[in-house]
Amino acid sequence: MSTFHLINFGCRASHADGAAIKQQLMAKGFREAPPDSSEIAVLNTCTVTAAADAEVRQVIRRIHRANPDCRILVTGCYAQRAADEVSKLPGVAWVIGNSHKHTLVQTLSGEGSIGCATVGQGVHRPLVQVGEIGDTFHFAPVFADDRSRPTLKVQDGCNARCAFCIIPQVRGESRSMEPLKVIEQIRELEQNGYKEIVLSGINLGSYGRDLGHPIDFRGLLEQILRETGIARLRISSIEPMDVSRELIGLMAAEPRMARHFHVPLQSGCNRILRLMNRRYWTTHYSDRILAIRERMPNCGIGADIMAGFPGETEADHAESCRFIESLPFTYLHIFPYSARPATVAANRAGQVDGRRIHERVRELKGLIAAKRDQFLNAQIGQTLSAVVLHKIANGSPLALTTNYLQVSLPGAGIAPNTLLDVEIRGVDEGALVGRAA
Repeated sequence: MSTFHLINFGCRASHADGAAIKQQLMAKGFREAPPDSSEIAVLNTCTVTAAADAEVRQVIRRIHRANPDCRILVTGCYAQRAADEVSKLPGVAWVIGNSHKHTLVQTLSGEGSIGCATVGQGVHRPLVQVGEIGDTFHFAPVFADDRSRPTLKVQDGCNARCAFCIIPQVRGESRSMEPLKVIEQIRELEQNGYKEIVLSGINLGSYGRDLGHPIDFRGLLEQILRETGIARLRISSIEPMDVSRELIGLMAAEPRMARHFHVPLQSGCNRILRLMNRRYWTTHYSDRILAIRERMPNCGIGADIMAGFPGETEADHAESCRFIESLPFTYLHIFPYSARPATVAANRAGQVDGRRIHERVRELKGLIAAKRDQFLNAQIGQTLSAVVLHKIANGSPLALTTNYLQVSLPGAGIAPNTLLDVEIRGVDEGALVGRAA
């Protein structure tokens, strides 16, 4: 049977799909191999920014140069959005969009010889499988692997229409995994010895709205906590409209929930939020973030921020910075605006110069650096719950705390996937240093 290697790009939901593809290929008899000697390369792609597309193209060209005989399969969001563009890249033998990702393994294992579609005599072109995305949630089971924090994708797609976002076009409408299947998966992961599971989706807060029975995301969390013994649940990201006081109360009261919220903001300026077609005001957002901090004073709180959205003036940017400064963020994911084809913002007047965008990105990074240093130093002397990762730094194992901070454990011989209490002793080069309590 053929050898393969898989490369994941993008969000946790995409990585969850990739983990399932990898394990299903191995179950079919495919063998994993290094990139320079594998017969097939599977690229599970992202297309959220132009930089994400460029990275995929660069990787494809690098694989083809290093291993010209390797047949490249491109799947995921970039494949769904621009199949024709991808199919013309060197070495690409298959282009399989999100619409057909659930049949990818069958497509590969069903071909008598691993190759591309043939047209005419000796003329080859990639096999392209891209179509409309249906309303079915395609289940991507999580398998035991070398990750200490497996991601379980319980929701896919998005019904929002943010002016900058391509994701609804390449992921389809919101759809959810049945609660019983979620419980089944978490029990299996628990039996395999996992201590922390990350629940992910494209728009987690919309979970359950497409199902034929009354359940929402908070209800799913309550059912998981009631019906499984998993030691820790972490939410990957949730929109501000879905951060209800009831959800905050559940997270604060339940010790098995990670003390961590990631709530996308995009801009701290109301005028820009309206242009973005975001569905909240800054007053609503700050109310939710301050409620989180009130109930969980040591909670890790992160957000996505976009710099240089079309029409954003220097005054808008300054207003956004002041708003961010006013809130107790512990980290930010900062993105320069990137025009995506067929989105409302792509052809809007007032496109911001790239140099100015990057200046704003640097300013935002400087702003959050001070907040993060303050938060790190506030941990010294505290005891935090943490899960040991499959990572080593300077010879010491690393763990991730409940409030989303990495901590080094010098001299500790602790196996990955161990949940333990850690005494925080100091900060070294932007990371915590601790010891097992």
